Amino acid sequence: MMNDRYIVEAGYHSINHFGEELCGDRVEIVKPDEDTTIMVLSDGLGSGVKANILSTLTSKMLSTMVANNLSIKECVKAVARTLPICKERQVAYSTFTIIKVSGDMFVEIYNFDNPTPFLVHDGKIVDLDYSSSIVEGKTIYHAKYHASVYDTFVLMSDGVKYAGVGETLNFGWDLPQIKNYVANIYSKYTSSQGLATELVAKCDALYNARPGDDTTVAVLRIRERNQANLLFGPATNKDDDEMMLSLFFSKGGTHIVSGGTTSNIVSRYLNKPLILDLDYVDKEIPPTAKIEGVDLVTEGIVTLNKVLVYAEDYLNSNALYFDRQYNLDGASQIAMILLEEATDINFFVGCAVNPAHQGEDTHINIKIKMKIVDELAGLLKRAGKNVKISYY
Repeated sequence: MMNDRYIVEAGYHSINHFGEELCGDRVEIVKPDEDTTIMVLSDGLGSGVKANILSTLTSKMLSTMVANNLSIKECVKAVARTLPICKERQVAYSTFTIIKVSGDMFVEIYNFDNPTPFLVHDGKIVDLDYSSSIVEGKTIYHAKYHASVYDTFVLMSDGVKYAGVGETLNFGWDLPQIKNYVANIYSKYTSSQGLATELVAKCDALYNARPGDDTTVAVLRIRERNQANLLFGPATNKDDDEMMLSLFFSKGGTHIVSGGTTSNIVSRYLNKPLILDLDYVDKEIPPTAKIEGVDLVTEGIVTLNKVLVYAEDYLNSNALYFDRQYNLDGASQIAMILLEEATDINFFVGCAVNPAHQGEDTHINIKIKMKIVDELAGLLKRAGKNVKISYY
């Protein structure tokens, strides 16, 4: 969901029950049209394979049916008839939370047996006004809310509420404590994925890295659109450099320049000196540089290849989240801009053979360069970013 001013951003993070390869929680995010975003969090009975099957069926069915405007009564009936019966417990059971944002930031939430979702508004916790109804013998809680920009909705499975039981806490931490923790770590500059990761990391610490339950946090927020522009390589035709740079700097938002040759061209174009930093913050990543008028100046292929690693991790375990957040090397800084801060990303890719690579296999170097850009753009699109690539 997107307009000229804001976008709906959804993210989540999970850790498995200790000793299990599969997570018994499942999150599905669907966008049936430009004005609608639906996120479903489901927690299957128990853990492991059975729980994974139950939660996967539940989340996929509910997201599909809600996207097709079926009533909650029809959705619950269909799920109840479909879920397989557990042979050991003789019950088919999976909790769920559904959040749907449509129209002009109109939000609806349906919750069954998950901890009660809450809202962060202007950095403060707000309890939503829920009504209840009985559907197929299940008590379903329902809330409606007209959101504003940077309103953030936090959904979670039971694993969050019971974090630390038998490890660091006697009875887990209750919802008021969870809300207080979220209020303390909340920042409008932290992405939905980032906030979910930070809360789950706290749960993992309470569990002493031995989670007694599958633990998932899903976050949906409305945020302002933010543009980032990345320039990588000189134009194939040297005469096109000025046109490419003119278009690059005409874009609003953050400007990133990657590559030694590219940086020198930008320095001449802006008539500003290129100031090199010879200190290696990370021994594997070349140092950054500075040009007045550019937000970030980095080396090219090596740095962007590490950004690619960060982007792949972002869409999987997100285990490198804190590395990206606190490291100051060029790759970490680019990754934070593209993954955490930006909603719209423009790549300006020059396709000239880099003079620095003369004597090497230039064909291979060009292929590597294009491969990095294409793969990175694909991962960013999967992360919900609006990506445009312009080749020169």
